[in-house]
Amino acid sequence: MSSTTDPGLLAGNRQSAGGYQATHFLWQVNAGVASITLNRPERKNPLTFDSYAELRDLFGRLRHADDVKVVVLQGAGDNFCSGGDVHEIIGPLVALKAPELLMFTRMTGDLVKAMRLCPQPIVAAIDGVCAGAGAIMAMASDLRIGTARSKTAFLFNRVGLAGCDMGACAMLPRIIGQGRASELLYTGRSLGGEEGERWGFFNRIVEPNALAATARQLAADLAAGPTFANGITKTMLHQEWAMTIEQAIEAEAQAQAICMLTEDFSRAYHAFVAKQKPKFEGN
Repeated sequence: MSSTTDPGLLAGNRQSAGGYQATHFLWQVNAGVASITLNRPERKNPLTFDSYAELRDLFGRLRHADDVKVVVLQGAGDNFCSGGDVHEIIGPLVALKAPELLMFTRMTGDLVKAMRLCPQPIVAAIDGVCAGAGAIMAMASDLRIGTARSKTAFLFNRVGLAGCDMGACAMLPRIIGQGRASELLYTGRSLGGEEGERWGFFNRIVEPNALAATARQLAADLAAGPTFANGITKTMLHQEWAMTIEQAIEAEAQAQAICMLTEDFSRAYHAFVAKQKPKFEGN
C-alpha cells in the first residue's frame, strides 16, 4: 500500500501553471515569473463575479505549481484596479438576500486567503486607481511597487459598508499601523503614492514608465533566489500573526532546520567557499 511519502503520489499533486488558459484576465509565465494582468483598461480594470472566482481558483492552483516562483499582479493601462464593477457586482448585490450576500463575501475573502496561502511571493505593480477590492488585492500582496500618481482607497465606507472587508481590519494595521489604517478605513480617502511610501504601504515609488520593468526585475531577483526557503518565509510571515513570541521562535527554529536540509543551503555554502555567487534551484 502506498504511503503519503510515495514520490509518485507527491508528483501527482504537482501542477503546471504555465499552460493555464485564463478567461477573465491575462496570464503568462516566463522563467518562473508569472504575470496576472487585469485587462479592462477602459473601465479601470474592475472585477466581476467571474474574475473574483477565477483569481481565487488560480491562486489556489499555485499552491501546487512547481513552474511558478513569483507572481506579478498588475493592471492594464494607467490603472491597477477600480474594485468591484458597479454595474456587474454592486447593482446585483442590492437585490440579494442575506444568505446569497454571505456567499459572495466569503468568496471574496477566499481570494485573499488563497493569495496568502500560495507559497510564491506576490509583487503588486500599482499605478493610478487602486480602490476597493483592488486596494485589498494590493494589501494582500507581499510587496508593492507604486507610482506618485497612484491613488489607493479602501472606499467601502463611501458606499455605506464597513471597512472590515476581506481582512482589511486585520491586515492593513499590520502594514501601516493601527491609527493610519483606522483613518483610511473610516474615511475611505485616497492614499497618494508618496504618502503611501512614507506610511510603509509601498516598498518603493518609481516613475510610471518604469513600473512594469521594476516589478519584473524584483520578481526575477526573487525567482533567482532560494524559492523553497522564500516559500517558508511567506508561510511564517503569515502564520506568526497568531503566535506568541515564544511560539514564533520555536516555529522559526523548526522551519530554519528544514531549510538547512535543502540543496540550496549546501549550494550557498560551497559557492561562498569558492567565492562565487550561488545558483539556487529551489530544492
